[in-house]
Amino acid sequence: QVRVVESGGGLVQAGGSLRLACTASGATFSNYVVGWFRQAPGKEREGVSCISRMGISRYYVDSEGRFTVSRDNAKNTVYLQMNSLKPEDTAMYYCAAFATTYSYCSASASSYTVWGQGTQVTVSS
Repeated sequence: QVRVVESGGGLVQAGGSLRLACTASGATFSNYVVGWFRQAPGKEREGVSCISRMGISRYYVDSEGRFTVSRDNAKNTVYLQMNSLKPEDTAMYYCAAFATTYSYCSASASSYTVWGQGTQVTVSS
């Protein structure tokens, strides 16, 4: 059973950057679609980005142009590079994954079967 662990969160000023990492263990990560989600206090969880098995990426909320998702299957790791951060990006960020033979990714949290514990991102104004 695959497990994923997020890292890289922290406190940053508005306009700054962070790189989150999602590292997997227990399975061949290249067979998994990986998504990034976030949840701010008092708000619903929302999809941020996802990357397919073949490296096709999608962006949600207002992350396109500011965020870049990538994967290094040799390291069993998916990255989320976040630039030009805004205070409204403040949230707990979660990595999630599901295995598939297809090359697509999903913004729907219900598609994902494995979730990490999250890493906190705080952007100060």
